[in-house]
Amino acid sequence: MARVCQITGKKVVAGNNVSHSKKRTKRKFYPNLFDKKFYLAEEERTITLRVSAQGIRKISKKGLKNCLDEAKEKGYITSY
Repeated sequence: MARVCQITGKKVVAGNNVSHSKKRTKRKFYPNLFDKKFYLAEEERTITLRVSAQGIRKISKKGLKNCLDEAKEKGYITSY
């Protein structure tokens, strides 16, 4: 499974480790992802999503159905 949030679209980004001598080496920054189950009341079933911490906050603020519709529109998920 890819390291991509299914709600916000956050993914791995590249950067540099910078040592004391300012020598730079490549590294990766990973999103804070969780495999979390949500109850979809409209369809009376649970779904499992791979979401970031920001995605969980977004779901609790806007509601699961709105976030799923938004993510589908933006292309982060194909079906749920």
